[in-house]
Amino acid sequence: MNLGYINYLNCFPFYYEIFESSPPEGVNIIPAYPGELNRMMKEGKITMSPVSAAAYSYLQKDFLILPQFCLSSVGYVKSVVLQSHVPIEELHGKTVGLTTASETSVALLKVLLSKYYKVKPEYIPVKPQPDFNSVDAALVIGNEAMKETPIPVEYSYDLGDLWFRKTGYPVVFAIFLVHRDELSKNRDLIKSICQSFQRSLKNLESNREELVKNASLRYPDIKYDISKYYSYLRFEFTEELQQALSFYFTEASTAGIIAEVKRLEFADL
Repeated sequence: MNLGYINYLNCFPFYYEIFESSPPEGVNIIPAYPGELNRMMKEGKITMSPVSAAAYSYLQKDFLILPQFCLSSVGYVKSVVLQSHVPIEELHGKTVGLTTASETSVALLKVLLSKYYKVKPEYIPVKPQPDFNSVDAALVIGNEAMKETPIPVEYSYDLGDLWFRKTGYPVVFAIFLVHRDELSKNRDLIKSICQSFQRSLKNLESNREELVKNASLRYPDIKYDISKYYSYLRFEFTEELQQALSFYFTEASTAGIIAEVKRLEFADL
């Protein structure tokens, strides 16, 4: 069974135990950007993975949500940032680069700019680490948002913070999905992986220093306090965060950015 892994600092706490020991027998870990995992899930190459929350809009027919886990923030998050040469209010008609690494943040930014800032820029796809010589602004996420930028930019906007201030809702950036057929075939294996995730997350309280040390070894280019970063994130998919995700889906689908999501369907474990 292929198990996806978002190859970012924010996903590491879920996989700490697996990386420290080894994956369960029969499990192959596939590390990639969220956007790549979304595509592989759609193509049937991965059967269980964290994915961009927005990807659920087109994966919902074949996949179920694992109810325990998510990657979320209530306000400031640091790793989802609009970096710009001009103020956000002046982006109308300007060129904004959209990272190909994910989908949730792309839809988030489009809703914020069109509905809450009343600007309509020209969007173009850019690499995860964009070239700011060719765009007026760019969406940068994940590890790239916490590295030193090769070209200084004058303005930086944290999208988790903007969304919370404009809507009053947290942002669920990623959720965990499992293929419906795989759940019926390998329920015990899936449960054991979920239990491993839960044990790993407990290290944020009981063994935080060691977990952070291992995270820094895996991602040595991060120029940020990793322990502080983890304090911004929410990993448990609470009822509040489920409501926040439903609100996000409504906003993004109403704007015509993603397909409609009528309800969240959870795996019964």
